[in-house]
Amino acid sequence: MIDDEGGQIGIMPPFEAIRLARSKNLDLVEISPTAQPPVCRIMDYGKYLYQQEKKEREAKKHQKTITVKEVKFRINVDDHDYETKKNHVLRFLDEGDKVKATIFFRGREMTRTGLGRQILERLIKDVEPQSIVEFRPRQEGNTLHAILAPKKTAAEREKEKEKEARQKAKQEMREKQAQANAAPGQAAQERAKPVPEAATAVPVSNTGS
Repeated sequence: MIDDEGGQIGIMPPFEAIRLARSKNLDLVEISPTAQPPVCRIMDYGKYLYQQEKKEREAKKHQKTITVKEVKFRINVDDHDYETKKNHVLRFLDEGDKVKATIFFRGREMTRTGLGRQILERLIKDVEPQSIVEFRPRQEGNTLHAILAPKKTAAEREKEKEKEARQKAKQEMREKQAQANAAPGQAAQERAKPVPEAATAVPVSNTGS
């Protein structure tokens, strides 16, 4: 028997345990029914359930759901389109998602699967600093695909973002300090500037001839 503060009470008959729990306006909960004798605890069972539910919600809040984003390429992709799609892949990886790079062959394109493999191998090489290869290019019917995963964990990405934020804040603080230090000097220079003399009016004589 365990009391509501976690202390060991010892073995007692069930009716006495129930009476003790009721005297404290609490519940008697069996926490280890298979033990000999069974282990029970005095607690507020409703509060216990609420705390457990709250812990589960907090745990889910901090979990990152990894999804697989698909980026499709064509074997006749031009450089501009390739760069655009590559940037999509990098963005998805940076957000912590996996990427499925896919090439779908149509009709006679099935005779040029080697070209499609070259495109995916080029992509793997280009995004290598930010990714790891879970599946190298593999052919399934008329589809060739590879799967890439982010190299950094969610925790590592979060630390990196915090570090960048601190560095940015320090840089802004230094710039503000430099501006504040420069302001008095500029004011002194303004005061030291010579005041232009007032223009002297020269009368114009109107002589008649």
